[in-house]
Amino acid sequence: QVQLVESGGGLVQAGESLRLSCVASGMTFSTNAMAWYRQAPGKEREFIAATGRSTIYADSVKGRFTISRDNDKSTVYLQMNSLKPEDTAVYYCGAARTRYWAASVDYWGQGTQVTVSS
Repeated sequence: QVQLVESGGGLVQAGESLRLSCVASGMTFSTNAMAWYRQAPGKEREFIAATGRSTIYADSVKGRFTISRDNDKSTVYLQMNSLKPEDTAVYYCGAARTRYWAASVDYWGQGTQVTVSS
């Protein structure tokens, strides 16, 4: 079965950086679009970034966050720079069955907590 395992979360101060990783197994990683979402307390899960045939970002993170993937390692990354307190959330990795990103996640990871202090 498909498993996605995130890591790299933690507590940082505003302006600092973090890199999240998500290792996938049980799927042909290179043929799947991958995405990052986040969910803050009391809020709905929101889209952050995705990579498939192209790469797209939410406006709230554009220019600060970078999604990338290493198909040989079946890993997708989220480099987060210039972090703000409003970036505090649980960050989730998602995989789609399709190569193209169609705003639909078929598999989710368990999430990793990112906390940004002011």
